[in-house]
Amino acid sequence: MTEPTARPQAASGGGWWNRTVIGAGITSFLADLSYETLLAVLPHFLAIIQVPVAFLGMMEGAADAISSFVKLGAGWWSDRIGRRKPLVVAGYAVSAVMSILTAAAVSWPAILIGRLLAWLGKGVRGPLRNALLAEAVTPANRAKTFAMHRVGDTLGAIIGPILAALFINQFPSSMFEDPTYNYRILFLLTAIPAILSALAFALAVPEKKRLDPPKHKLWAVLGLLPMPLKRWLIGVGVFGIGDFSHTLLIVAAGQLLTPSQGAQQAAVLATVLYAVRNVAHVLAAIAVGSLSERVGRNRMLVAGYALGVATMLGFVLAFVIGANLAAVAILFVMAGAYLAVEETLEPTLTADMVPDENLRGTAFGLLGVVNGVGDFIASAVVGLIWWFNPAFGFAFAAAAMAIGAVLTSLCPRGSVR
Repeated sequence: MTEPTARPQAASGGGWWNRTVIGAGITSFLADLSYETLLAVLPHFLAIIQVPVAFLGMMEGAADAISSFVKLGAGWWSDRIGRRKPLVVAGYAVSAVMSILTAAAVSWPAILIGRLLAWLGKGVRGPLRNALLAEAVTPANRAKTFAMHRVGDTLGAIIGPILAALFINQFPSSMFEDPTYNYRILFLLTAIPAILSALAFALAVPEKKRLDPPKHKLWAVLGLLPMPLKRWLIGVGVFGIGDFSHTLLIVAAGQLLTPSQGAQQAAVLATVLYAVRNVAHVLAAIAVGSLSERVGRNRMLVAGYALGVATMLGFVLAFVIGANLAAVAILFVMAGAYLAVEETLEPTLTADMVPDENLRGTAFGLLGVVNGVGDFIASAVVGLIWWFNPAFGFAFAAAAMAIGAVLTSLCPRGSVR
């Protein structure tokens, strides 16, 4: 393989807290402020227009599946053309369409189209943004870089649901002749930070075009990826089969709290709990970046996977024996913590195992495919099992996560840190 012709400043000795890291963090803050505000109240909106929970799971799974294969194609194409930034900007811009389509929706098809477009945008931008971040810092600083990126991302995810809860509490459906009117106004407002996120990345994040990038076909590039990466991804993929969209946790909280709180208050509390999950996510991400350097990145990832298993088993018990607000809040904190470990260390380890920058976009795309296929299976299966008993859905998730954790822990020590 040819050596990269344009290396970022950090790779030659610059600091890790640089323009790329800051710009990408601001962008993700704005994007998640938009996305998570909408996502936090979407289950309640779907309930009002009488769309079942199973559809929510299947919709999330279908969106993940489409996004995953787009990630692979986008990652490979960026390696081939030597540019990543224009595709990332386009990916952020596309997500604004979701807000508008959801605000105008009267039935599930428009919502499905909006979700698919949003995930199409996420599929395009995700692996390319991660590749830019990995290239902007030294290998020793990657975990901290991805951790701080998750901090910016999750701050938006904290503020968004809180604003959504305040808005819905201040303007409840009972105030309007159309009970969906307040949700539609909120969805339209989320388009503003979505558009700003695309502008922020375009203006803040620099990129130098790599000269004469290799022109390998997709399958040839996949063949060049290191074998340790492919073996490690097996465990990641199996864990992903149990790692369903956390939108369903909002539904679970609503169902668990309705008997004691009433439907309206349970809906508000479920949205607040989602924000609590995101607070736990950002705090855990800060700790993961430094702690993983001492205990080993793969070892800490396995510990995070184990926490995911415990979280799912906790929800099984909650549905079997019941749970109060405090118990559900603890489970949401656990969910945020394991997700922080997963989302910080999976891209970090991917970059560690692929030292050639000309292959890194494809490698992140492959990680996206593995995660996306797992998310599709998890969200669809858990959503369908929900018809019979939510506890069975969480039990399925716990079993898949446990197998994935074991497989990941069995990777040779020399292949992953």
